[in-house]
Amino acid sequence: MSLTVIIIIVAVVVVLIVCAVAARRVMVRRRGLQERFGPEYERTVEAQDSRRAGEQELREREERHDALDIKPLPAAARDRYSRDWAHVQEQFVDRPDEAVHDADRLVTTLMSERGYPTEGYEQQLRDLSVEHGKTLEHYRAAHDVNDRSSSHRATTEELRGAMVHYRALFEELLHDGDRPGRDAA
Repeated sequence: MSLTVIIIIVAVVVVLIVCAVAARRVMVRRRGLQERFGPEYERTVEAQDSRRAGEQELREREERHDALDIKPLPAAARDRYSRDWAHVQEQFVDRPDEAVHDADRLVTTLMSERGYPTEGYEQQLRDLSVEHGKTLEHYRAAHDVNDRSSSHRATTEELRGAMVHYRALFEELLHDGDRPGRDAA
């Protein structure tokens, strides 16, 4: 075997190893995005022209999220929000439309106090998707009903469902980074 053949074989092996390492890195990063974003991964990838563009969008969301000052709530604030939520739920029996609107405002206020920007629904979704991707469908469903109830096009059952959906995100935001019963810093 000549030296040239050996050099070609070594070069091919090195290229194959580099390709295998690169493919492995891509798969690890993809798996990490899928685990972090949950159902938002597929939703975002499908909304883009390619998987690569979707994953780039998700990485940009991570970068934006990392720059935010997201903080857990102190115990006193969690207690206050819990009382406010109980009050909103009590209103539902007599004024379901208004209770859903109040639930939307309460979730938005909670997001703001945690450090999430609240300027625009689509941006809220992108920011929340980083840490709350598995709960985001609840927020979308609730927001849709909230919009329809503004023009009195939502049934009482849909309004009830919206309260359940809002509560899912509310609870996650309320206790995120902390467990009930523990004091936050």
